[in-house]
Amino acid sequence: MLRCIVRQAIRRHLKRRMLYSLHEFSYYSAAPYRLGAQLARSFWSSPFNPAAETAIGRTAYAAAEVFEGLTRRYGKPAWNLDVVTIDNLPVRTTQQTIWTSPWCRLIRFARDLGDLKRAGKPADGPAVLIVAPLSGHYATLLRGTVEGFLQDHDVYVTDWVNARQVPMLEGRFDFFDYIDHIREMLTAIGPRVHVVGVCQPGPPVLAACALMAEDMDPHRPLSMTYMGSPIDARLSPTVTNRLAEARPFAWFRSNMIHTVPLPYPGAGRRVYPGFVQLYSFMSMNEDRHRDAQHDYFQNLVAGDGDEVQKHEEFYDEYLSVLDLTEEFYLQTIDIVFQNHLLARNELEHRGRKVDLTKITDIGLMTVEGEKDDISGVGQTQAAHGLCPNVPEDRRTLYVHPEVGHYGVFNGRRFRDDIYPRVRDFIARNEAAGDVSRRAAA
Repeated sequence: MLRCIVRQAIRRHLKRRMLYSLHEFSYYSAAPYRLGAQLARSFWSSPFNPAAETAIGRTAYAAAEVFEGLTRRYGKPAWNLDVVTIDNLPVRTTQQTIWTSPWCRLIRFARDLGDLKRAGKPADGPAVLIVAPLSGHYATLLRGTVEGFLQDHDVYVTDWVNARQVPMLEGRFDFFDYIDHIREMLTAIGPRVHVVGVCQPGPPVLAACALMAEDMDPHRPLSMTYMGSPIDARLSPTVTNRLAEARPFAWFRSNMIHTVPLPYPGAGRRVYPGFVQLYSFMSMNEDRHRDAQHDYFQNLVAGDGDEVQKHEEFYDEYLSVLDLTEEFYLQTIDIVFQNHLLARNELEHRGRKVDLTKITDIGLMTVEGEKDDISGVGQTQAAHGLCPNVPEDRRTLYVHPEVGHYGVFNGRRFRDDIYPRVRDFIARNEAAGDVSRRAAA
């Protein structure tokens, strides 16, 4: 019996130590085949190849393109927001790094003053901090969100760092460090800005706002908006919520945490790998992704450039993942999805209770999608009940009847229906806050 237990423990240890290495080995093992696919793609797309436009040529090119796309390494995507369209006119933006830590960069998208003037927009606008999820994808997943807010605001975004790139000497990063980061970034921007938490950041951002409100911190935000956030994951539980509750906490530690191998700077760090989350999500919608690749192949053969571009844009972002530190991931499972500490008013931050009733002069807006299968309806709007002292004229609750999780913060319905409501909410709170206007660039 003892021998069996020891054997199982060794297997679990080796799995934690080796899975990441095996994942890397499989990537490098495919390198010769990937190179071959790249050469084949170049050969069959060459204008000097008379067979390139034949049925055989297009099929061979499509096969090489699909194989290369499925086996290559997807790095951090570019923001591609050097120029945004505001009122049908181009407005240039410049990325500025406002604040940094080993775990995050605070980026400002400064809009060109001359372009703003030509577009008929004021050179000043409410400052908005968009807190991107730290949940496996890069902040660029919010590209559409940022572009939307740039229409009327001075936009700042949290650009989280891939944990495998952070050396062990930089120490830990946990749920409570996340809260501290939010406070420090709000302070770096300046007094009384507006904060928008998209999905995962909801609980730690709300906790940070409560602590700042209790301290009467001059840098506490004027308003907070939560979009598809698991403020109270007990309500309308989804498949994601049920998975977190169905497994004991020890299961997540034993099965989801792995060790970063060499040659990454963070070698030796225990993380929740982005590829583990990616494979989990893809397995939940296996048929959909398989059909998408089949359609991609057919569109390549047919030369349907628009559909090919849509597919590539989506999967270039979807397949780009980052790692989370062990401590942050496990604490999020514990605090948000299993014990619901914030929702039960039992969360403590460094020995201090987080008291949401202290929020009295910060506006509150919640946005949900009726078809959201990640954060069910009610999970985000629970913030209203948890913050009873927010004035009624400074709170807004909105549920869109036709969008899912992604549609809450991206896409046509976000641009046409959701963003205008958030913009107006921020404008009302900006006026109520009686703060000096800020330069937009």
